[in-house]
Amino acid sequence: MAEDPVRELQDLVGALNDWLRFQRRLGRAGVRREAGPPAAAPAAAPSERPTLAQVREELGDCRRCKLSQGRTNIVFGQGSPQARLMFVGEGPGAEEDAQGLPFVGEAGRLLNNMLNKLGLQREEVYIANVVKCRPPGNRDPEADEVAACLPFLRRQVESIRPRVLVALGRVAAHALLETNTPLTRLRGQWQHFGKVPLMPTFHPSYLLRFPRERHKTWEDMQRVMKELVSHEDH
Repeated sequence: MAEDPVRELQDLVGALNDWLRFQRRLGRAGVRREAGPPAAAPAAAPSERPTLAQVREELGDCRRCKLSQGRTNIVFGQGSPQARLMFVGEGPGAEEDAQGLPFVGEAGRLLNNMLNKLGLQREEVYIANVVKCRPPGNRDPEADEVAACLPFLRRQVESIRPRVLVALGRVAAHALLETNTPLTRLRGQWQHFGKVPLMPTFHPSYLLRFPRERHKTWEDMQRVMKELVSHEDH
């Protein structure tokens, strides 16, 4: 995505090397796994850890805020329950509301393209939003709407236990970090949501309007991939 082709090639080679290491750690078919000591048996999950199905059942036919009045579908989330990487956007748009799935419009296609460039499939990550119902006219979610929905997003994170969170856009970053710091100051800098490393970056819809900014999100995602690899190294 960088305008300098030499720099872009260097970034892509670096990303490929990190990705190959990441895949070896996962034991992917066709990628030789690095030798190492036998893996320890996984620790038993605490009994209070919810499943995504339980969180969805708790949410129910939600009427906790006024967004429910105009929705077509609740957009709960989509992806792997064991995802190491989780993306959080602000709220559903028109296509998401119609289909009941997150990031299926033009911004979603840009996100899919970025994942593919990183060597990831959409099915390997988990994608959700701060609010589960579409705000009218695609306006920003209001404080009471975020407050009503945020507990369910927290439960989704608790269930999935991602290694890394990515906040897509200002609304998501502000909700997860409980701050009003401008996104331009937050993006590219590691934050935390509880104990989970969190990378704020631009929302794909912003990148559609300002394509020259795409290289900044690409740089942020390089940091994310390196963080994932560092977890696999331990």
